[in-house]
Amino acid sequence: MIRKPANRSPGQNAGRDLQRRQPGISLPLAMRTVHVLGVLLLLNVALSAASKPHVVSLGKPLPVKLFIGAAETKTMDIAVRPLFVDAKLKEFTTGTSHDVTDRQFVVRRVFRTNDALPEEARKSPKWLWQLGGWLLVDRNSGKITPIKLPDFDPFYSEVSWYRDYAAYCGITANGEKLDVVVVQIGVKKPLYRKELGKANSGDQPDSDCAAPHWNRQPARVTFLPKAGDKLSVAVRGHFVDEVADDDSDEP
Repeated sequence: MIRKPANRSPGQNAGRDLQRRQPGISLPLAMRTVHVLGVLLLLNVALSAASKPHVVSLGKPLPVKLFIGAAETKTMDIAVRPLFVDAKLKEFTTGTSHDVTDRQFVVRRVFRTNDALPEEARKSPKWLWQLGGWLLVDRNSGKITPIKLPDFDPFYSEVSWYRDYAAYCGITANGEKLDVVVVQIGVKKPLYRKELGKANSGDQPDSDCAAPHWNRQPARVTFLPKAGDKLSVAVRGHFVDEVADDDSDEP
């Protein structure tokens, strides 16, 4: 027996057809739309943050004591300046900064270390100032990057900067030998390194070597060790060669 379809009124048929034909937005499509809009919003925020200029500044110098000598019984005065990025304290620095480019500069880092002994009952740390390495600061991005300086000794090495070159007297890893080093920012290996002899390791930062002296046209740096003859090297790009010292050049 074959069933006949039930008779429906014209109104019921029209309502059913209208329900089938009525356009709508499916739930998966709506979720995809919200997801795309969210991604676009995040990209817009990221691009706005990336394009926003940062404010990098050095604060007012503050006089502090630096303990020196093997027993750390002597002190010397240094000036410490806070380094701010967008008014937020990032590091403490000392000495004169050097402009490498119109957007980057280098500056010496200092920090505080806790000198309290485990058995000492102290409610607050006993802070002592210590000399650190050098930092590369980008004025546009606000990024601060430690600079790798081979054989650099935080106490004895006096770095002299010219363009993106750093020259200094270093101390070997075993603390026994004095060497002279020339490095370039962004280059992993030293452009020049030569051992000069035994390290003195006195109580003063310049016990072994004074700060090297730079000349231009051509670029040349002269190392001034306390023991032994001075040594000059010419710098041309990534290449460095020893040259005979000429006392007639500017000091």
